[in-house]
Amino acid sequence: MERGAGRIVFKDFRIVDACTDFFGSVIIENGIITEITSGAHNIMNDDITGIIINGLAFGPAAVVMPAFVDLHAHFRDPGFPEKETMESACLAAVAGGYTTAVCMANTNPVTDTAEKACALKSRCDALGLVDLYPVVSLTKNMEGRELSGIKGLSDPELLMVSEDGKDVADDGLFLAAMGEAKRMGIPVSCHCDFGGEEHSAVRRAIELGKKAGCHIHIAHVSTKETTAIIREAKKNDHSGNAAAGFSLTCEATPHHIGATESDARRMGIESFGRVNPPLRSEADRQAVIAALRDGTIDAVATDHAPHSETDKSAGAPGFSGLETAFAVCHSHLTPGAGLRLLSALMSGNPAKVLGLQDRGSIAAGLRADLVIVDIQQEWKVKPEMFKSKGKCSPFADKAFQGKVLMTLNAGRVVFGGGRIA
Repeated sequence: MERGAGRIVFKDFRIVDACTDFFGSVIIENGIITEITSGAHNIMNDDITGIIINGLAFGPAAVVMPAFVDLHAHFRDPGFPEKETMESACLAAVAGGYTTAVCMANTNPVTDTAEKACALKSRCDALGLVDLYPVVSLTKNMEGRELSGIKGLSDPELLMVSEDGKDVADDGLFLAAMGEAKRMGIPVSCHCDFGGEEHSAVRRAIELGKKAGCHIHIAHVSTKETTAIIREAKKNDHSGNAAAGFSLTCEATPHHIGATESDARRMGIESFGRVNPPLRSEADRQAVIAALRDGTIDAVATDHAPHSETDKSAGAPGFSGLETAFAVCHSHLTPGAGLRLLSALMSGNPAKVLGLQDRGSIAAGLRADLVIVDIQQEWKVKPEMFKSKGKCSPFADKAFQGKVLMTLNAGRVVFGGGRIA
């Protein structure tokens, strides 16, 4: 993606990432962070060349953070324009503070070759909003019979593979796919919401991952049993029972952080409240939050899954989550944990899972993928105002604290540029 040209100064802001929290300024040159200063900037606006984004214009609750990285989204493109398009998905992403996203392969046709993934990425790059990394499925057409185009593939743009919600029923084929992922040095995202209870599917994925010696990434963790299994597996990572190269990471969604089965019942448990995995009990929700805070769960990922109203009324599973993720997580996680942890969960750790070393934190030499948030602004979720074409959210008409005000991708303002001085 083309970087922003010229010079931008984020002047006099609170600056937060996974490792730092201070008051200062960030200087960007041609899309790259070149300098960070602490304390009030001692240069007057007239002496600074380039675009000045002044913290005073945003108020005392404004914070500059690394832009968010989404490990799990469904852009529905190609094949489902009534649900979402590339354009609407990207607009929703930047409105939510996301500049990097991984999109799943359950498109039509299925994204099961590098060529299909490359075509999607090229179309997204042409929009200039989001850095997109399409997933390639593990099997051809997600049919679970033979390996997809990952066999023998070597593509530096491919950062994750997954069979989405289907997983792979055959252990041998699943192991073969994991072997290809190990060869490429990328994680296998295992959704573990098909063919039985979540914790049983998670245990299977971990055991096969140990045999293959690959990086297993567990998607949308949602139960207290699963958090316990993952916590124990991470504790025993170096027990000697796994083949060299095995590692384990996982994610949780904002809707499993901020909603429960009572919300699903209110919405219609077989229609508008349906999602995979389902919304769980309050005890499960609290277990997920505890696991996020203690490091058992590595990242927040939206599982943005937009549908048309007709599809939702007929029982299609999924919610639109890109535009509410920060507010939900800030409201439910930051009290008692802090913004640094939230930045780790939404930016730093997801970038590490994907092996992206040029983003996810704020430091000289990194991409200027940044977001300005107001951590005190209260707002009520109105899905009809979403950029996404999917309007179904368990948070509709609920109030949250924390609002995305501006998003920069590689030094280019891609959302909310109205307050630039």
